[in-house]
Amino acid sequence: MTATLARHSRQTVTRAPAARLAVTYRPARAMDVPAIVALINEYAARGVMLPKSPDAVAMALDDFIVAADHTGRLLGCAAIREYSPSVAEVGSVAVVARAHGTGIGRELVRRVEELAGCRGVNHLVALTMTPRFFETLGYAVVEKSRYPEKVARDCNGCARRFDCPEICVARYLN
Repeated sequence: MTATLARHSRQTVTRAPAARLAVTYRPARAMDVPAIVALINEYAARGVMLPKSPDAVAMALDDFIVAADHTGRLLGCAAIREYSPSVAEVGSVAVVARAHGTGIGRELVRRVEELAGCRGVNHLVALTMTPRFFETLGYAVVEKSRYPEKVARDCNGCARRFDCPEICVARYLN
């Protein structure tokens, strides 16, 4: 197993202080696809995220990190989406309502950043409705037009492209 895979496959358990949840962070597995899709699409139904199909999540499974409780139930997810050898997006960051405020979202983003570093990506971008969350993690608000790869691949085909409520944030790693 390569160092990148070994590092990405490592599971750790931490205590989430507010809710006293035992949380395991790990790479997503095929059995997680329905729960990831349900969580993302719950937020999509509220207009906070874009929906994902089971096929889209399954095809990007190696890019997802999940947080699970002691029973294995999904508490949150986040993913990396690479646009070039040095630029990637932090996306699909979602946490179940009962675990809000426990630091799970923050830790998921940190682990996506770690995965990006393992893959040689040093510049991360995110489109978000909650820029303050990302700003607390060291991201800065930037113009979306700085990322033509993102705009060409995702934004041009989006139904909300002419009235997009999302804010672009970015961060350089190291």
